[in-house]
Amino acid sequence: MFASTINIDGREIGPLHKPYVIAELSGNHKGNLDQALAMIDAAAATGVDAIKIQTYSADTITLNHNGPEFSIEGGLWAGRTLYDLYQEAHTPWAWHKALFERAKQNNITLFSSPFDLSAIELLDSLGCPAYKIASFEINDIGLISAAAKTGKPIIISTGLATLEEIEEAVEAVALAGGTQLALLHCISGYPTPIEDCNLRTITDLCLRFDFPIGLSDHTIENTASITAVALGASVIEKHFTLDKSDGSVDAAFSLEPDEFVKLKQQADKVHSALGVAGYEVKPSEAGGRDFRRSLYISQAIKQGQKFTAENVRSVRPAHGLHTRYLPQIIGQIATQDVAFGEPMKEAYLSFPLIKKEK
Repeated sequence: MFASTINIDGREIGPLHKPYVIAELSGNHKGNLDQALAMIDAAAATGVDAIKIQTYSADTITLNHNGPEFSIEGGLWAGRTLYDLYQEAHTPWAWHKALFERAKQNNITLFSSPFDLSAIELLDSLGCPAYKIASFEINDIGLISAAAKTGKPIIISTGLATLEEIEEAVEAVALAGGTQLALLHCISGYPTPIEDCNLRTITDLCLRFDFPIGLSDHTIENTASITAVALGASVIEKHFTLDKSDGSVDAAFSLEPDEFVKLKQQADKVHSALGVAGYEVKPSEAGGRDFRRSLYISQAIKQGQKFTAENVRSVRPAHGLHTRYLPQIIGQIATQDVAFGEPMKEAYLSFPLIKKEK
């Protein structure tokens, strides 16, 4: 049904490839196009694989209503209405062409989270190479289906969703003909306390689904993201800001450029350390087997003398007989004189060894 790897803008994404690190601009542009363009320049310079924006307006994502259910209680945005928050945080549609062009100039992939069908139409007209479904939209089956019908790769964040809701979203992509899908484990707390991350969920998702799994990380630093790579995450998404102190809407759980540089470098190192399951000798171990243990003559032996635990020992290096043969050697008679420090050989024994295939 789904490909085990996905391809966004020519970049293969999956367990055998380096982590796909995404810088999420969100609303940290502070409503200023020049700052948004500067963020693309700065994010591209960090070495991340992609930059993501969000395509909505306050009117396409909520209602201009100040009732209790439209107001936020607690957290970073306490006391604000949804409409007011999204009016501040949205990326104006009129900017999108300039943002995509700036990303192209920087030779970096830019894609977006659409929040309604008109957003998909806009992004499709701009050649957006993939679509990200935000956590709060995982239950918008119509939106997911419309995005999947474009035939482009789909990434879905799972914050707030039950397993059944995740499975329903996955099914919606499949029914719409989508073949490239990635799920991002996500905790939709802003910021997310490190103890709430439950990163073992990534391992569980990797067992349940045969397509890339990742993490959308809202903690305040890199520990969760790096750990996620060690647990099998193929995608890491983190919010990006030029300056945490500039008052931008998501600054509290965003990384500055130098932190993104470290995130990308550390994620790549962890992935390199994971390698693949295998037991062959590695290049860095070359010659090391020669210094493992084997059987050596630890006291000079005369022809006709018995081999004992005192005159044959298991020591380094590994040029003598294998240590497994010591019990068969003890008590045998030496067929010749053997000097101290010589590797033990079968030719010195009065009876041949009984060898088992290994």
